[in-house]
Amino acid sequence: MKNRINQIEPGSNPELKDIEEKILAARGKISPLYRTLLNSKDIAIGWESLISAVRLKNSLPASIREICILRVASLNKSLYEFEAHRIPAQQAGLSNLQIDNLLIEIDTSLFSTQELIVIQLADAMTKEIEVSDQLFFTIAEHFNDREILELVTTVASYNMVSRFLTALKISY
Repeated sequence: MKNRINQIEPGSNPELKDIEEKILAARGKISPLYRTLLNSKDIAIGWESLISAVRLKNSLPASIREICILRVASLNKSLYEFEAHRIPAQQAGLSNLQIDNLLIEIDTSLFSTQELIVIQLADAMTKEIEVSDQLFFTIAEHFNDREILELVTTVASYNMVSRFLTALKISY
């Protein structure tokens, strides 16, 4: 599969030096996703700021965050995103069985009640867009306002990421 737009070679444009350094510092490399984003410096800067806040500056346990990301990637058929988060999910304590199960119909015996609620939220926001009052009430029983905001932001942000990747056919 060929990317639909060009990827910018790191170091090829002096105007991008600052954002490239920021991406390298945060991620250790400039992936195909970021090479594509570098087509628009301002979008790349905003994207990096948002995604870094979602992934690295919130109060959610890493396992909960990664479940959100993996489930959204699965529902949006973004294998690139799913595989990019396999290692972070393992590092967050998810088993390979749990990770792989997020690609298919969920085996509820593999997840805690809180994790299943997060999967339901990701499913609702990705498939139906709306979150029912009943689901929101259940979420509110298990998470405080800050955590709810961070959960919703994580699901919404990774819907953006996976849909961006899919629309532009970005792959490794």
